[in-house]
Amino acid sequence: MAIRTTEQAEVADHLSDTVSHNFDRPSPSSVRDARAVKSSAALRTALLALIERKPLDQITVREIAAEANVHYATFFRHHATKEALLDSVAADQIARLVELTMPVLDSVDRPAAVLALCRYVDEHRRLWTVLLTGGAAGAMREELRRISRTIAEERAPSDSWIAVDLAVNCSVSLIFESLAWWLAPAQAAVPIAQVAQTLDRLLSSIQPF
Repeated sequence: MAIRTTEQAEVADHLSDTVSHNFDRPSPSSVRDARAVKSSAALRTALLALIERKPLDQITVREIAAEANVHYATFFRHHATKEALLDSVAADQIARLVELTMPVLDSVDRPAAVLALCRYVDEHRRLWTVLLTGGAAGAMREELRRISRTIAEERAPSDSWIAVDLAVNCSVSLIFESLAWWLAPAQAAVPIAQVAQTLDRLLSSIQPF
C-alpha cells in the first residue's frame, strides 16, 4: 500500500478544497444574470416610487438610476428610455390587472371582486393615471380582452342574448373607461364604494355568464 508523505497529503487536500470551491462557486454568467435581474427590479421599483411623487415628464433617467441605486449607464443596458421602462412596469401591472379582474369576470361574488379592483387602483392612483392615459393602455386592454374571451367562451350559455365577443369588448371597455373616468382630477373625491357599485351594475347588465 502506498503511504503518502505529509507534503503529498497537504497537496491532495489543497486540490480537493480547490475542486470543491470551484464546484460551489457560481459561474460568471449566472452572477451577471442575477445582477441584471436585481438591477431591472430596482429600476422598476424606483420608477414606481418616483411616479408617486411627481409626474412622469418631470422624472429624469438620472433620478431613476439614483433612486434605484444603480449606475447611470446601467439604466441603458436595460431600457432605451424611461418610457420603455414604463412599458416594463405596465407589463407587471397587466399581470396584476388580470389577477384582480379574473374574479370580476368569473365569480358569483362579483361586487367584492370589483371592490378589490377599485381599491388596488386607488392605492396606486398616480401610476394607473399614467398607464391609462399613456401608451400602455392599449396593451393592457388587449391582454385583459384575451383573458376575458377565454372565460366567456367557457361560461356563456348557448342561448345568450348577446354575442360573446361583443360582451367581452363591452366589459373590458367598461372597466377601463370607468377607471379612467374615476382617475381624472374632477372625480378624485368619488368614493371607492360608489365607483365599484357603478361598475358592478354596468358589468352585470351585459355579461352573459
